[in-house]
Amino acid sequence: MTPARILVVEDNLLNLKLVRDVLTFASYDVIEAQSGEEALRAAKETPPDLVLMDLQLPGIDGTETLHRLRESTLGSDVPVVAVTALAMAEDKERAARAGFDGYIEKPISARALPGQIEAFLNGRAT
Repeated sequence: MTPARILVVEDNLLNLKLVRDVLTFASYDVIEAQSGEEALRAAKETPPDLVLMDLQLPGIDGTETLHRLRESTLGSDVPVVAVTALAMAEDKERAARAGFDGYIEKPISARALPGQIEAFLNGRAT
């Protein structure tokens, strides 16, 4: 069975390395992007099964990147999960209203992340 392909969009190199290392260890195929523009190119070249999207990115932000991905590359069947340090209830609601399929708070738990990804891939998480 082919491993699920995860597009990780994160401009902080330490966070990107953490997520990449954890997901690679959990046998996922990881594609990296450090900006919204890079994410759009990466998703077009190598369509992901799931996207982890930092909300605060240089250039176009995570919400605008989500909208562009949905319009051009990804259908509604590919989960796009917001990843952010903004952890107030209204931030989670704002992400849901913007069209994100789920929400993961920073700091990311290396222990919990593989299970969270599996749940999102199987449509069991928000």
